[in-house]
Amino acid sequence: MTGPGEDELLARAALTRVLEPGEEHGGRWLRAYGAVGLIRLLTGPGSRSTALPGVGPERLAGYRGRAALADPRQDLALAAESGVRFVCPGSAEWPTQLDDLGDARPVGLWLRGRPNLRSWALRSVAVVGARACTPYGAHMAQVLAGGLAERGWVVVSGAAFGIDGAAHRGALAAGGATAAVLACGVDVAYPRGHAGLLGRIAAQGLVIGELPPGSHPTPSRFVLRNRVIAALTRGTVVVEAAVRSGSLVTARQAQKLGRFTMGVPGPATSALSTGVHELLRGEAVLVTDAAEVAELVGAIGELAPERRGPVLARDLLAPETVRVLEALPAGRPVDMAEVARACGISADEVIGRLYELHSLGFVERQGDGWQLSRQTAGAVTQTGATRRGGR
Repeated sequence: MTGPGEDELLARAALTRVLEPGEEHGGRWLRAYGAVGLIRLLTGPGSRSTALPGVGPERLAGYRGRAALADPRQDLALAAESGVRFVCPGSAEWPTQLDDLGDARPVGLWLRGRPNLRSWALRSVAVVGARACTPYGAHMAQVLAGGLAERGWVVVSGAAFGIDGAAHRGALAAGGATAAVLACGVDVAYPRGHAGLLGRIAAQGLVIGELPPGSHPTPSRFVLRNRVIAALTRGTVVVEAAVRSGSLVTARQAQKLGRFTMGVPGPATSALSTGVHELLRGEAVLVTDAAEVAELVGAIGELAPERRGPVLARDLLAPETVRVLEALPAGRPVDMAEVARACGISADEVIGRLYELHSLGFVERQGDGWQLSRQTAGAVTQTGATRRGGR
C-alpha cells in the first residue's frame, strides 16, 4: 500500500479544520471532488462564485473562511513535535471498518500514542456507559475491561468520567491495551480531571480524535464522536445508562452498522440501568463478564465457561439408587418391602441399593427398618422448604 500523497494528506488535514465531524454533505463533496479538489474549490481563485450542493451561501462562506485560515503544514509540524500523527483513508494505518460510516466517515484521524490503529481495531471492544455511574457500574466496567485486556482485546471508550474512565483504568491495571476516542484535539485534556489518565493512555495505548490539535469539545461533538467508537470496534458493551444516555447512541449506531451490541444488567429499580434494560429487551445481548463478551465478538473457540452449580453427593448416584433414596420417608424407619413398593424395584435390587446408600452415609439401619440419616433428612427438609418458598 503506497498511501496518500502529500497533497492528499495536506488537504485532508486542512479539512479537519473546515468540516465538523460527521457532516454528510462534506462526505458527499469529498466523493465528488476529492480532498485536494474540495480545498481548491474552497480557497482557489473564483471560489466565492462557486456553489456547493447541500448548503446555502452564508454557510458556504463560513467554510471558505475556515479553509482560508487553515495551515495544515503547521498543524502537522506542531503535531509531530508533540508525538501526534495524522492518518486518513488510504493510509496503511487507516482502519477500513470506518468506511462503513459512508459519507459520515471521518476526514482523517489524529493519533497520539505508538500502537498501530489498524491492527488494534481488528480486535477491539467498546465499553461505554453513564458518567454519573454507581459503584456497581464502575466495578463492573473495570472488571470487564480488565478481563478483556487480559484476553488480548483492546478496550475502546471515550475517556469521560464514570463508566468510560473505569473501563480505561481496568484495561491499564491489567497491563492491557486501551484507546480513548475524544470529542476534541488529542492534545487537549478533557475532562481536565482525566489529564493524568489520558497521559497514561497515550503512554500505553492510543488517544484518537477527528479534530485537529488545540480543538475544544462541544455537546454535538460528543454525540458525533460516538459513531467512531461504534464503527471502530467489533462490538459495544453498555454498562449503566439512563434512557437518554449518550452511550445508547453508541449502541444504536453499532446496531445500524451490524456490530454486536451488549448490555450489563443492573437492578430493576435503578434509573441508571433503565436504558441498558431497554437495549436488552431489543437486539442487545446480556453479558456479565469478559468471557461472555469474548465468546460473542471473538473467533470460533473463544467460549465462555459453562456455568454450573455445586456438585452434590447425591448427583453422583445412579438413577435407580436415587429412586430408592427418594422412596424413604423423612422421620421414620420403613421396611425393605415398603421401599420396594414405593419405588417399583425388586426387593433384591432394593436391598443392594440400601446397603450402598448405607455405606455412603445416606441411610441408617433401625432394627429391620431403614431410615434417612440425620444429615440426609436435614438436607431433604431444607430442599423442600426452598421449593415451597420459590412457588
